[in-house]
This record gives sequence, structure tokens and C-alpha cells, in this order.
Amino acid sequence: MKTLIAILTLTAILGAADGAALFKKCSACHGANAEKRALGKSKVIKDFTKDEIVTAIKGYKDGTYGGAMKALMKGQVATLSDADAEAIAEYITTKK
Repeated sequence: MKTLIAILTLTAILGAADGAALFKKCSACHGANAEKRALGKSKVIKDFTKDEIVTAIKGYKDGTYGGAMKALMKGQVATLSDADAEAIAEYITTKK
């Protein structure tokens, strides 16, 4: 039983999305601490709540969110899973 719990725990840890690693792609435009207005057009995302970030990422992905950056962001988030979105949002909220 202990072995099974250890295996499940390790699997969960290894399979968990790494928000910091995933955010590196975002930081080119949003800044290392999510403090920049991407391309001078977006909002500063470090001021968003976790739910707002997840909503934005999922909305960009399915095309229901965004203004001027909608098309660009759709391509940026296309490969992100829901778990990735949650991990990125959690990471960004640490930057406040």
C-alpha cells in the first residue's frame, strides 16, 4: 500500500504543470514578473486574479476572449491544457 501511494504521489508531481517554466514563453512580451503591457496593448496581467488569468487563457484558446491581441494570443495558448492554464495563473499570482 505504501508503495502504491508513493507511486501515485510521484506520478502526480511529475505530471504537474510547472507554471514558472510555462510562463517563460509569456515573459518575452509580458515581462519576467508579468509587469508589462504586452506590445503596449494588453493589461498588466500580474494585477489579475487567478480566475481572471485562467478565464483569459481559456478564452483566448477558444476565441471567446480578447481584443486587439486575440489572434496573436490564440496561437500562443493553443497547446496549453487546462492544467497548464491553472499552473500559469498560480505562478503569475505570486508576482503581486
